[in-house]
Amino acid sequence: MTFFVVLVIFAVILALVDLMNQVGRYSVSDIGFGSILELTLLSTPESLYEFLPLAMILSALALFLGLARSSEMVVTRALGWSALRVVIAPLTVSLVIGVVAVAVFNPVVSGLAGRYEVLSRMYRGGDETALSIRTDGLWLRQGTKAGQAVIHARSANEDGSNLGSVTFLMFDLNGAPTERIEAENAKLEDGYWRLKNAKDWMFADFANPEAGSQRHDTMRIETSLTPARIAVSAGAVTSISVWKLRAHIAQLERAGFSTRRPLIRFQTELARPIFLAVMVLIGAAFTMRHIRSGHTGLMVLFAIMSGFTLYFIRNFALILGEAGQLPVLLAVWAPPMAGLLLALSLILHLEDG
Repeated sequence: MTFFVVLVIFAVILALVDLMNQVGRYSVSDIGFGSILELTLLSTPESLYEFLPLAMILSALALFLGLARSSEMVVTRALGWSALRVVIAPLTVSLVIGVVAVAVFNPVVSGLAGRYEVLSRMYRGGDETALSIRTDGLWLRQGTKAGQAVIHARSANEDGSNLGSVTFLMFDLNGAPTERIEAENAKLEDGYWRLKNAKDWMFADFANPEAGSQRHDTMRIETSLTPARIAVSAGAVTSISVWKLRAHIAQLERAGFSTRRPLIRFQTELARPIFLAVMVLIGAAFTMRHIRSGHTGLMVLFAIMSGFTLYFIRNFALILGEAGQLPVLLAVWAPPMAGLLLALSLILHLEDG
């Protein structure tokens, strides 16, 4: 009950902050306040999902401080229960909450995040990079001055700057197809695609496009895409459910893209229940004492600082893992396992001698 109360408080605060961000990002006069509120409701669950560990440690602190204040902890210890036996029930609840969050809440958050991306792209004019990895290769969309271009490639290098067996479909501002280009290879350079061994079909100028088709040893097509934007789009996994991540990783491998970021995300979701349980142990380690022992405020401060420190160390390790500076398993599992061992050691030292 304490966890859900804290979660509601977090949700309200995050929703208000996100609402202000959306108001600053979009004009109310252009899309209306209702659309801004919809964007806020779609994006807040994702932020709330990432704040679950902080909500868990605050809930643990409130629980154990309440038990100490009512002397229930003194009675429990007088019955001969060890500190580890006392934390079994809260620890079990935190693990259950973690499993439910990953199995149920994660797909909901992913679906809402995907809807948010679609709406935000539409409100910004639809000129953002859109990338999709399928079994038949990868699909890219780019905005041009003349309209939209859809790109399909059978293969690609790690950052998407070199495409093999590529097809460009050009559309005008009204969405009508104007041109089709097939090439053996397309290389992304500064502000344009350089195509090799290309064949060009124009739909607007010829009743029979094949009769007017042309072959080119090299061609240039203007673009606003960069390798960094393509790589970020390929690695974006916030809108992909944990149940679909393994299939997405396999598709990225077939397309030739780096799978480090989705692998980090997948392992992070698997470790999330453990990380929530660690937060409970940290809260218990500092507050499973009688209220008359004194220094309660200081112990609460130490617990909060320890929890926030572990949270940011975990995030920093994930960043290093995504950058390739740490192995995936080490980046994901080392912080929660280190926190688990340290919290257990602290409980055994302070409570059981």
